[in-house]
Amino acid sequence: MSASDRTPASRASATAAAPDPWTELRAFTRARIALGRSGASLPTDEVLRFGLAHAQARDAVHRALDVESLAQDLSGGGMPAIRQVRSAAPDRHTYLLRPDLGRRLRPEDAAALRADAGTAVPDLVFVLADGLSALAVQRHAVPLVRQALAMAPEGWVIGPLVIALQARVALGDAVGEALGARFVAVLIGERPGLGSPDSLGVYLTAQPRTGRMDAERNCLSNIRAEGLPIETAARKLWWLAQRARQIGGTGTQLKDESDRLLP
Repeated sequence: MSASDRTPASRASATAAAPDPWTELRAFTRARIALGRSGASLPTDEVLRFGLAHAQARDAVHRALDVESLAQDLSGGGMPAIRQVRSAAPDRHTYLLRPDLGRRLRPEDAAALRADAGTAVPDLVFVLADGLSALAVQRHAVPLVRQALAMAPEGWVIGPLVIALQARVALGDAVGEALGARFVAVLIGERPGLGSPDSLGVYLTAQPRTGRMDAERNCLSNIRAEGLPIETAARKLWWLAQRARQIGGTGTQLKDESDRLLP
């Protein structure tokens, strides 16, 4: 039978049975590739997977951080003291509509941090912020903090661990300023993608103070099991912090060259 003699159904069957050259690449990426097709549409299983991924992303954005559980996981074992703060956004709905409020620290929390600062100036303060994925903070922040503390260079003074609710990245500037810290590292839930609802980011800022720009920060992104491993993220964070101390700042002037120093 020639190709011209085939019925539409037989031609569609032959096309569907043809191997997709992209299929093998799915073993190396979470990207939505080699999805196949059913006629002019996606196969049913891929449509269902897309719906699940979209639902997980939406749930991650609206999910509340379990502060009590997080604080319990952080306590004990020589961990620094824990403090809790909130942004000026009163609730999740307002937080999502008003990003500017998520960057402002409540005045009463700023005053409490200043009163609690003490005489010792911390070199680095960790801020655990819910951001756009509390799920990411719940899953990955504690292991990352523990790994980072275990790898802390000699002589670095670590300030209290600050849990921040309804927080954007810039809220860490106000926290670091109130505590008089030389550096602040904001561990925050990143905006969920399809298939990555629990991605954690770390933003390092030198001499934190209100009004710092994003260009004055360094970011480690996609920290999770399918992305940047915890141990690698902690190592990179300390490389950046120590290099920032040498050159006197973070941001565009600081490039992550930690991988070049690996044997």
